[in-house]
Amino acid sequence: MTPTLGLIGAGMIGSTLARLAVAAGLDVVLSNSRGPETLADLVADLGDHARAGTPADAARAGDLVVATIPLNAYRRLPAAELAGKIVIDTLNYYPQRDDRMPELDSNELTSSQLVQRHLAGSRVVKAFNNITYLSLGKLARPAGDPDRSALPIAGDDIAAKAEVSALLDTLGYDAVDIGTLADSWRSEPNTPVYVQIYFAGEAPKGLDREEAYRWHVTNPGAIVSADQIRKLTESPVRGTAGGYLPGLDAT
Repeated sequence: MTPTLGLIGAGMIGSTLARLAVAAGLDVVLSNSRGPETLADLVADLGDHARAGTPADAARAGDLVVATIPLNAYRRLPAAELAGKIVIDTLNYYPQRDDRMPELDSNELTSSQLVQRHLAGSRVVKAFNNITYLSLGKLARPAGDPDRSALPIAGDDIAAKAEVSALLDTLGYDAVDIGTLADSWRSEPNTPVYVQIYFAGEAPKGLDREEAYRWHVTNPGAIVSADQIRKLTESPVRGTAGGYLPGLDAT
């Protein structure tokens, strides 16, 4: 049987992962908060290996399930349907969007530990949170390609991390295990492996929103090796939790 990737959230990261998965020969079940009918165009574009459903459908169908929604909606993840599943958590904490979360502001928990607490019956693995959809789509390479990049993963379950590493390999990336969910802050916003490392150079200062978007879209990307990820995730000192999303009005 063809493995199935369930996707709870079909935004930029979710749709990019769906495209990579279908290209690699996987089946995908996509879902969002607005209903399967809103995904008709995307599913048609992806072809016969894709279908739309509800978040509960994606949870039930997925051999692995990706949660790629705003962090402030994590309680909507269907815990009952996700029980026993490996859940890949792409969520990041952005206070301007998510509002303040005391457990995260105090560094008592990481955002992935918060998700794991909600999904007590699941095995949560952090992945795909430190790269933009633009870089994720551009930098995927087959195994053995000298230009292959790596992504960090974190989780409390060794077997679950092995399965997620195998998925990354299938989708075109090496995986670097950076530790437990308590260590997952090492790939969160404001760390050396977050987003910018996958771009070639830095965007010029003073660009307006349209110019900045054009710079990111046309950027060829930068190869990031597994050794680079290992070195950079060993070095940070944990700071204040939470990142900033340019162009998003504060709530």
